[in-house]
Order: sequence, then structure tokens, then C-alpha cells
Amino acid sequence: MAYNPSLTTRQQQVLDFIHAHQRDQGMSPSLREIQAHFGFASPFAVQRHVDALTAKGALQRLAGKARGLLHPAHHPGSALVSVPLYGVIPAGLPSDNEQQADGHISIDATSLGVSANTKLFALRVRGDSMIGANIVEDDVVFLTPREPRSRDIVAALIDGESTLKRFLLQRGHAFLRAENPRYPNLLPTTELTIQGVMVGLLRTGAC
Repeated sequence: MAYNPSLTTRQQQVLDFIHAHQRDQGMSPSLREIQAHFGFASPFAVQRHVDALTAKGALQRLAGKARGLLHPAHHPGSALVSVPLYGVIPAGLPSDNEQQADGHISIDATSLGVSANTKLFALRVRGDSMIGANIVEDDVVFLTPREPRSRDIVAALIDGESTLKRFLLQRGHAFLRAENPRYPNLLPTTELTIQGVMVGLLRTGAC
């Protein structure tokens, strides 16, 4: 990370840690994670450094977010965007668990092959039904809400339950297919709603 002469040594260290965490984990650290890393006595010490970095233009803040709270200042030409991260989506049998917001992830939109103004959301994967598509437990998938094409990987509501599968059309009929032979095809009884089409993936767990 380039040295910023306007920052104190500790502020530079905090900034470097935030950038490293974003690069390695795909999301910004929480205040408590920064506190634990540096051994600060309280979150208030972290807040003072964060406020100073914000005032000096080294960080931007996204108010009201528990995770993804800290964002690097955008540089000219940067396509860094803040993507909402929701709870897990099963890559297995469908689940009727409601999705819960879990924070935000900072990512360069161009790395996903989309523009910075593309609407995006992210979901964490649970299960092994998509291992044939190299999607494994704890991966984070990035999706955009649009009409799917046949063979797109999608987040879908099938008869009211959520899942991550490949979308297929056969003789005009839509169904979902796993990328693991242990799982059956899913044919909707009454409803199939595509919530988003996958445009990228972040591996956060073991390969």
C-alpha cells in the first residue's frame, strides 16, 4: 500500500489492514475486528482512527452498515462498488429460510464483467449441489436481477423456497438442475421466480 504522508504511522497501519482485509476476505473488517487485530482497549480507539482517516479522505464510510462499514476512497476510473451481502442460499435442496442482510462487500465491478451502475447483490453458499460448476460451501456468489438465459446459474424461488441452481429450458418449460448427480432436477409445481443471475464468485473458504 502506498504511504500517505498526511497519516500518522498508526493511521497508515489501520488503513493498510482495512485494504488487506478487503482484498483477502472480499469485505471490509468490522470495528471489533480492527480492535482485535491491533489490541486496542476499546472500539472507541478504533473509531477515532476511522474518523481521522475519513476526515483526511483516505476512507469513505457507508453509514448504518455493521460490516462493509469502511470503504476506500474511490480513485478516478475506479469501479469499486458496495454490494449487499445476504444470508446463505442453499446449493442443495431448497430452503424456506428467509434471507437476512449480513453487511456489504466492496468489489471492483469490472472484475465481474459488469459496469459500476449494475444492480448487484451477494449470497453465501451452503451445500454441495453446485460443485460441478466449481461452487463450494462458503463461496460468495454475486448476482444481478435480470431475465435468465438457458444454462445461467441463478438464485431462484421455486414454490416459495430458495436455492442456487442452473436454469434450463426444455421445450419451453423451465426447470432447475444441480451440478452434482446426487441431487434431482427441480421442476416447479406452481411457481419459479428468478431472483438473480450469477455474474461472479468470491472464494472465502477452503478450495
